Amino acid sequence: MHWPVSATGRTMRLERVILISAIISGAVPPGRAGDDRLPLHQKIDRAIAGGKADFNAEAAPRCFDAEFLRRITLDLAGTIPTADEVRVFLADSRADKRAALADRLLASPAHARHMAGVLDVMLMERRSDKYVKTAEWKEYLRDSVAANKPWDQLVREILSADGADSVTRPAAKFYLDRLGEPNLITRDIGRLFLGMNLACAQCHDHPRVDHYRQADYYGIYAFLNRTFLFNDPKTKQTVLAEKGEGDVTFVSVFDRKKVLKGTGPHMPERPPVKEPVFAKGEEYEVSPTNQTRPVPKFSRRARLAAELTDPRNRPFRRNIVNRLWAHMMGRGLVDPVDLHHPDNPPSHPELLDLLADDFAASKYDLRRALRELALSQTYQRSSEQPDGQESAPESFAVFNLKPLTPEQLAWSLMQASSAVEVERAALRVKDSEQAFQDRLAQQAAPVVRAFAGPPGQAETLGFQATTNQALLLANGEPLRTWLTDRPGSLLHRLGKLRKSDEVAEELYLSVLTRRPSAEDCRTVANYLAARNDDRLGALRDLAWALMVSAEFRFNH
Repeated sequence: MHWPVSATGRTMRLERVILISAIISGAVPPGRAGDDRLPLHQKIDRAIAGGKADFNAEAAPRCFDAEFLRRITLDLAGTIPTADEVRVFLADSRADKRAALADRLLASPAHARHMAGVLDVMLMERRSDKYVKTAEWKEYLRDSVAANKPWDQLVREILSADGADSVTRPAAKFYLDRLGEPNLITRDIGRLFLGMNLACAQCHDHPRVDHYRQADYYGIYAFLNRTFLFNDPKTKQTVLAEKGEGDVTFVSVFDRKKVLKGTGPHMPERPPVKEPVFAKGEEYEVSPTNQTRPVPKFSRRARLAAELTDPRNRPFRRNIVNRLWAHMMGRGLVDPVDLHHPDNPPSHPELLDLLADDFAASKYDLRRALRELALSQTYQRSSEQPDGQESAPESFAVFNLKPLTPEQLAWSLMQASSAVEVERAALRVKDSEQAFQDRLAQQAAPVVRAFAGPPGQAETLGFQATTNQALLLANGEPLRTWLTDRPGSLLHRLGKLRKSDEVAEELYLSVLTRRPSAEDCRTVANYLAARNDDRLGALRDLAWALMVSAEFRFNH
């Protein structure tokens, strides 16, 4: 039977034949057809390959299952997996087990806890508490991550909160614990939400970055210049208040004529906000007094949240997807992550635009973005350079090694020693999951403090340990406590094993998330034989040696 074919149908059929012929001839790179229908993680891999026919030959192969399990558990849950989790994953023969693992981790309480910590370090940079307790702020972030709150909504909540409402007060930590200081907040909003370090544009146009203008700095500053801290006599709390008047003027220190310039509130490369004009004395809903917090009819600070997250403000979404990429891949497409400008272009410009636009189209879904990054072959590549190859870090042809963050290190040490299982076994019936997590966080705190960067500065991770860090790992209280023979502990389990190969397997699966090599097994056997008179001490030394090794300290 012959179906009638319309002229449109013949045209479409002809176009398909031409396209297939072009692909075969090499005129069109494979994969161009139907690109819009591909999942994002496949589009990521095509963009990273950049149309190079020999890219796969140059790039590292897919990492082994154990390596992937350790990597993604660290990135999505903030710790290493248990030995039993390693065994189960390695025995799983399903083709989709990596995707299933990503989904399980993203839905876990550990992910909410870990990402709350990641966002806390990113947004607060380990500042000490002033007016809002870190525990309350982290609970707010944890609940937001658990609910998969859209990123733009989360940012609007943070930048709209004034601390007066007890429900939303934790979100005001961003402002309050910076003491409401408008210059500090201006610099941090530029860095953290736009990827633009405008600090050097406060007094003049940036001397090294032509794209960073003094007018852009003061455009952000104008959203904040009317804001100040107010001590509420009724609630006895410090909150944010805002005046209804006050314009912004500035002059460049390099301008010999000292021409005074002015600006209204605006985002970089965006037009100024149109502000309503009120007659003198009519600017307030609630007029200011010594005992009364003023409430202006038009709030510049409230408008900041809307302008920053406006879909037309592309730097907002480019910044966050670049930071998520850096979190998962070891470095940003733009590196450093707070220096987006034309003279420091992304390594893969089209990919950054793709990720940013997809993120907006998905309604700023953080969980989906992390999932797609995790499912890409780019993320799943081995961290070992192929023989004879030397890939640049920005090519992402090889997975970039990442030192563990202070939090990852602390929680992984607790996991490796089974301190987590010991603590869970000690739970009482009335204890909640949050109480359990809080107790673990208290145990992790000394390690986090020792390895954390200076307060108020962007976190930079290195591998050269300080004297205090080395002493903590060598004989500090946390490790000595965790590496004791307690029911459920790693040392307790190892003590029950008689064969050295069994000891080696349990040890390496628990600490390094891999099975031991033949050489590893010989090392363990020889060490145990030499310390036969103190087997428990030998087991402790073996566990400690692996937990402070370079292999443990890196996400690879």
